[in-house]
Amino acid sequence: MERDNGVNHAYVGRDVSALSINDHSSAFSDCNSDRSGEFPMASAESRRLLIACASENSDELIRQLVSDLESCSIEEQKQAAMEIRLLTKNKPENRLKIAKAGAVKPLISLVSSTDPHLQEHGVTAILNLSLCDENKELLASYGAIKPLVRALRTGTSTAKENAACALLRISQVEENKIPIGRSGAIPLLVNLLENGGSRGKKDASTALYSLCSEKENKVKAVQAGIMKSLVELMADFDSNMVDKSAYVLSLLVSVPEARTALVDEGGIPVLVEIIEVGSQRQKEIAVAILLQVCEDRVAYRTMVAREGAIPPLVALSQSGTNSAKKKAETLIELLRRPRSDSISAKAKGKAKEVFV
Repeated sequence: MERDNGVNHAYVGRDVSALSINDHSSAFSDCNSDRSGEFPMASAESRRLLIACASENSDELIRQLVSDLESCSIEEQKQAAMEIRLLTKNKPENRLKIAKAGAVKPLISLVSSTDPHLQEHGVTAILNLSLCDENKELLASYGAIKPLVRALRTGTSTAKENAACALLRISQVEENKIPIGRSGAIPLLVNLLENGGSRGKKDASTALYSLCSEKENKVKAVQAGIMKSLVELMADFDSNMVDKSAYVLSLLVSVPEARTALVDEGGIPVLVEIIEVGSQRQKEIAVAILLQVCEDRVAYRTMVAREGAIPPLVALSQSGTNSAKKKAETLIELLRRPRSDSISAKAKGKAKEVFV
């Protein structure tokens, strides 16, 4: 397994990973628990659930719900899955209790149901269970990954979004990233990024950001055509996806296939525009991406310079944060030597200061 957290290239003999953007906390927030609305229930069922939520000891009811998950009646399964979904939505203590009561295996089996509502309840209950750290490895060990990937392909819009979130949570256990990638999740997440609603795009980008810390998954994402979607989202300042897309891109461009695809999809003009008119954070990450793109390709440096990048980079080198200034100065040095890979002693010294 090859973990690829940063850039593997060097600029003037120095590792450029120091120029990557590491503070992504405000761009990404973890997928929350079930964010769809409450569900209509008959009055008796509503009372049953309210009693369960209010009870200090609901173990007996939980055991009954787990038993109902394996009922021969789809309606009973659906009701039990929905109640577990709701019981785990806002009560962290229920997540571990319900998992320990044996709900994981039957819920995973429901995720493969051909009934769309039953599948959705199962997926979302698993998402809620996955919010508990103790459940992440349990879910993977019981085989949750492949059914969740299937839900990404066949589920309702809510099931797809919640499956993406559940896979994100499971991927927070490092050993699960490669199995998730090999299960076929990456192309489906790329499709959700391209065609999903606003929430689906955010959930997909967050899951992809987690999974693409692995080099193998980066290549899969590029092969699935992710660059087209990322470039389009970065170009749309009204999408509220500029930051998320740029952070995903910043991970991917450490592999050559991604840099080539980025250029082919017209990403350079978009990144230059971000440096001109984006927020301070967007400008900094755009510069960090272009540093990786330009580091070992003279042709790409020429393209960036011809797009008019130097004036906004000069402005950023004077008015940005200390980190942004260093990135801008380093990129300017690169762009001013588009036809030569040789760096003067003065430039080498300046670059050394940037990376220390």
